[in-house]
Amino acid sequence: MKNQIPMVDLRAQYLRIKNDIDAAMTRVVETTAFIKGPDCGAFEKEFAAFCGVEACVGVANGTDALIYALRAYGVGLGDEVVTVANTFIATGEAILLNGATPVFVDVDDLTYTLDPSKLAAAITKKTKVIIPVHLYGHPCAMDAINKIACDHGIPVLEDSAQGHGATLNGKRAGSLGHAACFSFYPGKNLGAYGDAGAVVSSDKEFIAKVRQIANHGGGANKYDNVVLGTNSRLDTMQAAILRAKLPHLQQWTEERGERAALYSKLLDGVPGLVTPKEGAGAQSAWHLYTVRTSRRDALIDELKKNGISTAVHYPRPIHLQPAMGPAGGKAGHLPVSENLSREVVCLPLYPELPLEEIERIAGLVRAFLSA
Repeated sequence: MKNQIPMVDLRAQYLRIKNDIDAAMTRVVETTAFIKGPDCGAFEKEFAAFCGVEACVGVANGTDALIYALRAYGVGLGDEVVTVANTFIATGEAILLNGATPVFVDVDDLTYTLDPSKLAAAITKKTKVIIPVHLYGHPCAMDAINKIACDHGIPVLEDSAQGHGATLNGKRAGSLGHAACFSFYPGKNLGAYGDAGAVVSSDKEFIAKVRQIANHGGGANKYDNVVLGTNSRLDTMQAAILRAKLPHLQQWTEERGERAALYSKLLDGVPGLVTPKEGAGAQSAWHLYTVRTSRRDALIDELKKNGISTAVHYPRPIHLQPAMGPAGGKAGHLPVSENLSREVVCLPLYPELPLEEIERIAGLVRAFLSA
């Protein structure tokens, strides 16, 4: 059998920047600054600058980032938050965990992100926040979304868990709405060596609220707890690792784009296959290279026989998940999202993936779907 090709190869990434990573981890161990060490504040400043915003607060994971950002907006019982169902469950569960109700709108058939033409109809007097999701690394149509939100006086919170490094009209994800939430799960384009997350914004007062909530509602000192909060900190080791990786992110994004372009070139014209496209003014971060075919399951089996990993993001839109029952979603409500769930499959994509392997994968896909 040919070489086994994973969806992502974190060991290959580590070996590429081994000296940087080892130095960062050693620094934390030698200083024993495991909680609130200097790397935490330094990473927050550096990541805010990368995104093009004024402030950042690190938290324990991407789900917490969403939960506490919504709390900072005052989202609670009786409120509604508009978002999409073509996403990971965390987007919807953060809304429910704040006592609010998710209101799902369908996605665009080209980019698979929130369809602005369907947004206004979903907004009511109860709508507190809008959460567009930058899916697979592709930024949402934020200009149209922001205009609608502004007309209704509603803040836009970007779910940028897959958007690290994506741009729209030259502005990076994280700077496209009022605030944004990031996950640094190990497999992300910028990944930690465990769980980690962040909220970014140019609204420093908002970031201060999130920080307070994530630090036991703390005030001026450790034992001055002014609001009900919790413990959700970005630990120093993860911050140090993220600092070591961040200077490489732009190059990695470009290398992902090069590989995505090669896939699209080699897969052009394959019968029954839809390759991903970028919307106007958008540059995807290519977190995932996702294709569509009605023969998805058979294609997955064929690639598996040849040692090639695949993934399905996502096999069930979250409005049909039992946990989202309070939202009242039913089959047929979101036809584009539901069709995508039956057809999408992600092919291996990471900066260290050799171009000749992409040629092999694309050749197998073309041969199978053309037969």
